[in-house]
Formats: sequence, C-alpha cells, structure tokens
Amino acid sequence: SPNLCRYNLLISDFTMLYKGITASFGIAIGKAFVIEDDDICMVKRSIGREDVKKEIEKFKKAVADTKVELEKTKNEASRHLGKKYVKLFDAYLFIAEDPILEDGVVSKISKEMVGAEYALQEVIEKSTKAFEKIKDEYFRERGKDIYDVGKKILKHLTGANKKTLSNVTKNSIVFANNLTPTDTIALKGENIIGFATNIGGKTSHIAIMAQAMEIPAVVGMKDITTKVSHNDTVIIDGSEGVVIVNPEPETIENYRRLITNYIAEVKELDRYINIPTITADGKGAIIAANIEIPDEIRSVISHGAEGIGLFRTEYLFINRKEFPSEDEQLESYKTVAEKIFPNPVIIRTIDIGGDKISPHFGINVERNPFLGLRAIRFCLKHPEIFKTQLRAILRASVFGNVKMIYPMISGVDELRDANVILSEVKHELRSKSIQFDENMEVGVMIEIPSAAITVDVIAKESDFFSIGTNDLIQYTLAIDRVNEYVTHLYDPFHLSVIRLLKNIIDAGHKAGKWVSMCGEMAGDPSCTEILLGLGLRHFSVASTSVPRVKREIIKTNLSEAKKVVDEIFNGDGRDLKGRKVGSKVMRGFIPD
Repeated sequence: SPNLCRYNLLISDFTMLYKGITASFGIAIGKAFVIEDDDICMVKRSIGREDVKKEIEKFKKAVADTKVELEKTKNEASRHLGKKYVKLFDAYLFIAEDPILEDGVVSKISKEMVGAEYALQEVIEKSTKAFEKIKDEYFRERGKDIYDVGKKILKHLTGANKKTLSNVTKNSIVFANNLTPTDTIALKGENIIGFATNIGGKTSHIAIMAQAMEIPAVVGMKDITTKVSHNDTVIIDGSEGVVIVNPEPETIENYRRLITNYIAEVKELDRYINIPTITADGKGAIIAANIEIPDEIRSVISHGAEGIGLFRTEYLFINRKEFPSEDEQLESYKTVAEKIFPNPVIIRTIDIGGDKISPHFGINVERNPFLGLRAIRFCLKHPEIFKTQLRAILRASVFGNVKMIYPMISGVDELRDANVILSEVKHELRSKSIQFDENMEVGVMIEIPSAAITVDVIAKESDFFSIGTNDLIQYTLAIDRVNEYVTHLYDPFHLSVIRLLKNIIDAGHKAGKWVSMCGEMAGDPSCTEILLGLGLRHFSVASTSVPRVKREIIKTNLSEAKKVVDEIFNGDGRDLKGRKVGSKVMRGFIPD
C-alpha cells in the first residue's frame, strides 16, 4: 500500500492488509468482535383462504412493533448524539410506513396464498434489487436501508432475536456484514473503539453515525468478516480505509507514534482558529465552510470559518414523499443566514435529479445519471420546483448576507435560462410587495469541463464562481470516483486539472469576479500551496478542516507558491505524481 508506506509502516504479510472505503477518520487498535451475517431467508409456506386475514394482521402488527422499536431507538439517538441525527431514523420510519411496502406484502399474501414472512422477503428482495441498479452511491445505499427495515419487521414476524452488541468486551473492533443505525447506538459505549463492514459506502447511514460519534470506521470491505476471527489483534485505520489483521509489533509501535503525533497536532491547530488568515508575506485569504444541514453552524463557528461557502440544500428533498414547501425552505435558509451573519452564506440550488431523487416523485431512473437530468438541468425542466426554491432563497436574503449559486452549469446558455426564471420570480415577489435583497449576488459552480473552458464568457454574466473539484476532476479524467476499479486514477494533481484550474481563476480575476473553491481539493492541505500559487484566495472546506488549511496558508509565501506553479507549467507534469501527502486522524490506543 503506497499510502501506508509513506508512514514507514512495517507490513510483512500483505495478505493480512485489507482495503475498503473510509467512512470515518481515526485509528483504533484492539481485539476483533465478529458478528455473523443474518440474511433474510424464509421458506415458502402456503396458506388457506381462511388464513389470509390472519397473516395480513400478523404482518401489520410486526410493522407496528417495528415502528415502536425505531421510535425508541430514535429517542436514544437524540439523547446521545443530538437531534440532528434523528433524521437517520426518520428515514427508517419512512420506509416502515411506506404504503408501497404494505400494499406489496398484502397483495402477495392475498393473491399467492403465502405466509407473511415469505411475502415480505419477496417484496424486500425486489425493492433491494431495483436500488442496486442505481448508479448514484447515495441512493444505492437507500436500498440497503429497505433491506435493514425488512429484517427488523421479519424479526417481529418470527420472534427471532438478532445478536446484539451488548456483550461486546472492552477494546473491541466490531466486524459485521452491515450495521444499521439501531445497531450503532450500541457503539457509543467505551467497549467499542471502531468497526468495519462488508457493505456500505461513504454516504451510508453507518458512515454518518460513525462520524458523529468519532469512531474510526471502514466500510465496503466485501468479505472482511471471513478474513478476521474473534479476538484477533486488529488495527483499523479509518483515515486510509484499511484493516490490518494480527499486525507485527513494529507496525503497532509505528501507529503508537502516529497517535502521539496527532494529539500534539490537534493542540497545535487550536491556536489557528481565531487568528487572521494571512500568508507568510502578508496577503489575505478567506476560509469558509461547507454544510448540509443548519445544525452544522455550531461547528462552523467553533472552528473559525469565515462564513459558509457552500450550503447544500439536497437534505430538504430526500427521504420524503413530497417536495418541501416554500415556507419550510425559507425557515431553513433564514436560520442559517441569521446565525452566520454578518459572514456570508452561499446557498446552492438543488443538485438532484436522475437517480438522486426519491422514487415517490415519479421520476425515472436513468441509465447514466451522472450525465443525465441532474442539478440545473432538472431545475430547468421542472421550473415550478425551481421557482419555489428561488422564492425561498430570495425571501431569506433579507435576513443575512445571502448569496446564491447554480450547480452543474455547462455553458452560458444554461446560465441565461436559469436567470430568466430568477427574473420572473423576482417580478412575482415585487408584485406582491415581498422584500428581498435586490443586489443578492448570483454565482456559478464550475464543475464541468465545458464551463471551465468557456469560463471567460460565463464570467460576463455571473457575479462569482465556485469551483467544484470533485465533479470537475471526475468529468475531466473520465473517472467514476465511486467505482472501486478506477478510483486510484482519480488524481487532483493531473496536469489537465491544474491547467483548467488556472484558466478558471485567471478568467474570473480578469473579469473582476471573485473565485472560490468548495470541492475536496480545497480542504486538502497538500494542495494549498499550489492553489495559492494559482491565484485562489477563497477556500470553502469541511468545518473541521478549517484550522489545518489555515495553518498551511499562514505558512505559505505567495512568491514561492507562484514559483512552484511556474515549474509545473514549464515541466511535463511528472513532478506532480506522489505529491499528495494527506492527513491522518488518530483515535484509539494500544491494547495490553
């Protein structure tokens, strides 16, 4: 593993090092606790006509019992983790209450004359397989949520008791096929210091819960539960997405040093939170934060961010049967604007569509959703949905320093079309004497190569830019960044990417427009010097990354950074390989 070799870790037997997907940063070293899988597998049981009603009632009671269980666990989560994480359990309750699920099971019992357990299994498997075909990682994970809820209902149907984590011993790292939000409540105790699962992705509920509890976790490991045994000594490195089984003593010692170094680094970073963001040669920069829900504002402020550079609004639109109302959206945007004032908040219009939308909205799954009807394309095709959000954002603009940005703009024509609709909404508000900020800045996300190449034209009709490097790199290099077979080719230091970034930043400055970056590249300290050398002065990162990026900016001399960039463009690009160092977050301890 090249990443691990950077830290001089001794791995003598590489068959004992397994790679997965980083779900939550951190390192833990302890003993393995393996939970065997418990897949749904029910035998088909025929019933008589006189038993149909009884089977349906049994199923409905199991659903009711499952909802009671979920509500109880939801309340526990609220107490231990805070109210913002109860939405994860609301999603499970949404599935349990879904009439499509109930109608499917009842219909199968009535028409095929089968037992409730088998009918439930068939409906769940059909739904799960449909979601497995969806390319987008987030919505693919929702299929696993349906499966999890199905197992819970099945447990109440059969009276079977699933293994719990209540008997986990101290200093345990849990290995399982999957862990539901209900399971992870048990992870809050001191006994469990990390976990790894066969399935799951970065956007799965388990990843979100792990991050909330600051437990290191690796998911998507395929068959890790067959590679590790109870009580094996294990290192789980959530920062690198690896699990090391029965490590050498020297490897444990190296991780001990990494943990010690991290503790010292955290203390050192704290002093950067409340100091100005100024380079070593006296040039100013701005570091804002990316958020998805209003509850993240506390973290934004505590880490010293200078506003919100990207407010993703998709959270309002998922796990529900109808689109959010104008007033519901207004309340969310208003809350953020007021709490962050006088600093700015940039609200991004919805980046959903294709396979990033609830199936309840009647929108078909696309064959290639990343190139399909998403983001601004979805909004232009559904102007009433778009107008509702625009009205809410405009109304919120009087409560703070609000700016708005369009995602996935491919060229100036799309920008013009979006602005026509925006003008119509402004006219409607004026006609009703509803106040809004007439001078609210409207920007464009630059995340498609066509926009990056024609950015000089777009600049004439946009107030500012924000570079979305995640998609820009993906589209430029033709790399599906969630595809395990090609993710190693996802390279932010590819010369083509650096050239595009230079073109975007230069065109913005030439037009007198400010340029920000809100993709993952902005939050990577190993990228900071090059980005400054390219002329970037506005960064928007995860709130927890603010102090680390600020430290890099303060250490950087702009004249030296510009020399680095000049060397890149005068060379052949090979010097960029291996430049990315990355950061490690360490939690855990060495067991006795």
